[in-house]
Amino acid sequence: MDKWINQIDQTTREFQHSFGSLTEDELNWKPSPEVWSIAQNIDHLIVINQSYFPILADLRSGNLKLPYIARFKVITSFLGRLVLSGVHPDRKKKSKTFSIWEPETGHIAPDIMGRFSTHQDRLKSEIKASKEWIESDAVIHSPANRNIVYKLEAAFDIIVHHEQRHLAQAQTILASRRKV
Repeated sequence: MDKWINQIDQTTREFQHSFGSLTEDELNWKPSPEVWSIAQNIDHLIVINQSYFPILADLRSGNLKLPYIARFKVITSFLGRLVLSGVHPDRKKKSKTFSIWEPETGHIAPDIMGRFSTHQDRLKSEIKASKEWIESDAVIHSPANRNIVYKLEAAFDIIVHHEQRHLAQAQTILASRRKV
């Protein structure tokens, strides 16, 4: 658990260091229409991470309904590794997100940095509250598709790696902004 908490703290610090002093226009600047702004990258992280919270609540309350395939460890392990490889920060290939995880399309208010920090604190609390289920190798489903099942531990690996991926994307956008 500590590894995820430490990674979230580090990522939060890196976001604050890299983007905390940017203006609203700088946060919303896009190098091209098909590329997300820094603010959209941050909003996307909040949206995707929050989509796990109801699943975690259902898991803790005993109300999480999983498909039959979740009973097979080989499937949950494979799907966890597959999703993790798709969000790894070193992966250069871009991928399209599910529509439920799209960021806001308009101008995002500059309080996005504060909202991100608050969100990160909530994410850490959710992880800490999941200790019992992590230790019992609990399985959850993806918020985007109930048939994509993986261990809770894999879900937290996916979340922290995904944040690192978008940190790198946002830093690339900032670097291209400075060249303009």
